[in-house]
Amino acid sequence: MSTVNYLDRFLEPMTEAFTPQVAQKLVELRADPELQAHIDALADKANADTLTPEEDRDYKSYIEAADIIGVIQAKARRYLAAQSG
Repeated sequence: MSTVNYLDRFLEPMTEAFTPQVAQKLVELRADPELQAHIDALADKANADTLTPEEDRDYKSYIEAADIIGVIQAKARRYLAAQSG
């Protein structure tokens, strides 16, 4: 089972707490500009294979967090679609 499928199943009970307002906020969730710039810089270094071990750990944790947030946002989008249709 892929990580995303596992996360999707694991986080499914959370959808019971959604309201339209909460779901919309989750869909709109983005990293602030400073954090996004840092992640982009780490991505560039990762692509160039120049990350330090500490940067590699940080970058991997950002990727894991992005996976979780992505699953939550997908669930929020599905919730909002079901509410409007």
